[in-house]
Amino acid sequence: MNQPGARSCPAVLVTAPASGQGKTTVTAALARAWRNRGLRVQAFKTGPDFIDPTILECATGRPVYQLDLWMGGEDDCRRRLQAAAGAADLIVIEGVMGLFDGNPSSADLAVRFGVPILAVIDASAMAQTFGAIVHGLDQFRDGVRLAGVIANRTGSAGHGDFLAESMPTGIPLWGALRRDQAVELPSRHLGLVLASELEDLDSRLERAAGQLEPLLPAELASGDFPPPLEPEPAAATHLDGVRIAVARDAAFCFVYRANLDLLEALGAELAFFSPLVDTDLPADTDAVYLPGGYPELHAAALSANESLKASLRGFHARGRPIVAECGGMLWLLERLQPLDEPASPMVGLVAGEAEMQPRLTALGMQAFDLPGGTLRGHTFHHARLEKAPEASGHATNPRGRGAAEAVFRDGALTASFLHWYFPSNPEATARLFRG
Repeated sequence: MNQPGARSCPAVLVTAPASGQGKTTVTAALARAWRNRGLRVQAFKTGPDFIDPTILECATGRPVYQLDLWMGGEDDCRRRLQAAAGAADLIVIEGVMGLFDGNPSSADLAVRFGVPILAVIDASAMAQTFGAIVHGLDQFRDGVRLAGVIANRTGSAGHGDFLAESMPTGIPLWGALRRDQAVELPSRHLGLVLASELEDLDSRLERAAGQLEPLLPAELASGDFPPPLEPEPAAATHLDGVRIAVARDAAFCFVYRANLDLLEALGAELAFFSPLVDTDLPADTDAVYLPGGYPELHAAALSANESLKASLRGFHARGRPIVAECGGMLWLLERLQPLDEPASPMVGLVAGEAEMQPRLTALGMQAFDLPGGTLRGHTFHHARLEKAPEASGHATNPRGRGAAEAVFRDGALTASFLHWYFPSNPEATARLFRG
């Protein structure tokens, strides 16, 4: 143990040279293969992501949380990893983008907690150059060393042999996975398709796990997971007696599990509802939380739900809190223009309209100063806002460039393209929902 109170647990961080290499498929397959061996596997996702965790939850049968050294902070990572080390037999972490991409990066997280690294490399169009990429990943930064490599999307057994021959000395090739449409996970404009939309996801995971099973090492090196630098704050009751209606359906499906956990830890009662089918807010609602998702794919149905739209307008008129993130804000606008459909009238609580774009319009970490302090999160969307009201303020990007999202506040309503990470500031979160 490197620090007093640290817990040791076998662990691996699955990374790649870039996005699109197959990290999620391999991470989920590894988790399912180890689970099939009878192990309790705890998965995490590095960085902001709502979709990959749904795949990993299906693979492990356990809740999946984010690990982000900036958005959540080091202590948030410490608490989650130490708790997992005490409750699981093995920890598997899916990285974000490429190994060294971002600040902080997946490499930063692995080095900080001493987690061994497994690289997934799409080898579909290469042979001996594969070894050069492995060498570069292994040697680029002090403190980063690969525990192994998986070659993904290979074409034949002979192809796999070329790759094995190119490997640097001392780095094992766990195996070469063939191209297989039966295990590949489909994508759309914001990433992979959600687990709930894949009826055959379980069979895909079992097939992939079966391919990986013979490749798994007998044992993994352990990471040391220290306790938080600061003691966990005493249980707060800032939201005692507050009933929060949370939108959750195919249109509003982007929410951090940690956000919901925190609201409950603060004393709130959560009541889930579907803007696609429910005609009114849940009974005795004190506040409303509208997470992001895909309202553009369901614009006609959301527009047609006149009863619920009127209920929300009345709720706001009574001065009750509404917190809307990205897709939630799009629903509150006057109009939403999908890519291939006519524009649809929305709720009309936020002036302006949005037009969906074929390409990404904003990406990056964000922070915004609220009455209860600074709340952190991220932005990632394909919408462009038109005829918007004057913003109450703009978020800041820790890199000092890129997106600086507007935040709109009207009474107790707070709306933005921002996806908030509530654990970054519980007090600021509580004040949002207290109004």
